[in-house]
Amino acid sequence: AAFETFTDLASAKKFLAEHPAPIVVKASGLAAGKGAIVCMTDKEANEAVEEMLGDKAVFGESGKTVVIEEFMDGEEASIFVVCDGKDYVILSSAQDHKRVFDDDKGPNTGGMGAYSPAPVVTDALLDEVKKTIIEPTLKGMAAEGKPYTGVLYVGIMVTAKGPKVVEYNCRLGDPECQIVLPLYDGDVLALFDAAEKGELAKLGAPKAPKGSSAIVVLASKGYPGSYEKGKVVTGIEEAEKNGAQVLHAGTKMVDGKLVTNGGRVFGVVGHGETLQAALDIAYEAAEKVQFEGKFYRKDIGKKGLARLAKMGK
Repeated sequence: AAFETFTDLASAKKFLAEHPAPIVVKASGLAAGKGAIVCMTDKEANEAVEEMLGDKAVFGESGKTVVIEEFMDGEEASIFVVCDGKDYVILSSAQDHKRVFDDDKGPNTGGMGAYSPAPVVTDALLDEVKKTIIEPTLKGMAAEGKPYTGVLYVGIMVTAKGPKVVEYNCRLGDPECQIVLPLYDGDVLALFDAAEKGELAKLGAPKAPKGSSAIVVLASKGYPGSYEKGKVVTGIEEAEKNGAQVLHAGTKMVDGKLVTNGGRVFGVVGHGETLQAALDIAYEAAEKVQFEGKFYRKDIGKKGLARLAKMGK
């Protein structure tokens, strides 16, 4: 995306006056997944830069440098690449749901749910991502004397002009990791070990993933803002009877009882032969886990299902 970087409020506001919304305002430092603000109005954009560069400084050091970039219209997807400095292996694609409420409304979060593989990432699109994004990135880093080893997370926006990079990360995403790794047809430890040793070529290309996975995040009322902790949790054993996995994200034990201890409390994972089957398992289990103030998005996978229907699958 086209962008400019700012360290003072006046310059940022001048830029916004010349570049009307929609626009994206980002805290340049680490902000626990909450530093990217998609501003659909000029008022929201000005408030965002004031919060970062003004007296409030809500993101502290992370917001002292602010990136303002073009709003890219399209559908997002996540591509995960395991690299050994010269070769790479692509894992299953995924689509995260960043906004806190259904239909992509409300503030950004660390992620409210995801599914894999993402139907928006067709074979043709993935081929384009390889040639125009992944391979030039890895070649560029090697040319600079810094060959990349590890997991390269490429967040893309599928725009009318083709795939564009939204973000890079040097890790697996949360909650995407919890659905992508189970779909890898092989030994994940062997994969990572080969990457570290520069021996990915010996493994060969992985097989296409079988079936689908989906994860629904159960959050505390008020997240991603302020929320209460210490709410007693019940129903996990019952939830896992249908084959779902209930993964702990923000919990702890107090006096022998499991209680909430975070904004995102659980990730409930379902696996199935189809995306609909995976979602059914995850949602059935999500209903059975109970704690005061629990909420979750009801539309995880909606875009994927609609796209599959269009494709006649």
